[in-house]
Amino acid sequence: MANIGKLMKQAQEMQAKMAKIQEELAQREVEASSGGGMVTVRMNGQQEVLAVRINPEVFEEGDQEMLEDLIMAAVNEARRQSLELVKGEMAKLTGGLPIPGLF
Repeated sequence: MANIGKLMKQAQEMQAKMAKIQEELAQREVEASSGGGMVTVRMNGQQEVLAVRINPEVFEEGDQEMLEDLIMAAVNEARRQSLELVKGEMAKLTGGLPIPGLF
């Protein structure tokens, strides 16, 4: 029985640490750009887009499809960076062990 109690305590501690990491990730940011800086996206560690900047020169081109592609590329790169940030933080929590469902 003592082992079950110890295991439950460890699970609660890990849950508290995970909650803290989630809070910290909400405050951490990554930034990615595409088209040589024509479109820049800022995202937090919870994969929320915080800002999108579009260089006015893009509008001079008048190419809607190009702008859409630049936005998509910048968002995808920001998301990739954000997920790497999350993986790094979770690896600290788990000691580098891959735990299914945590990333």
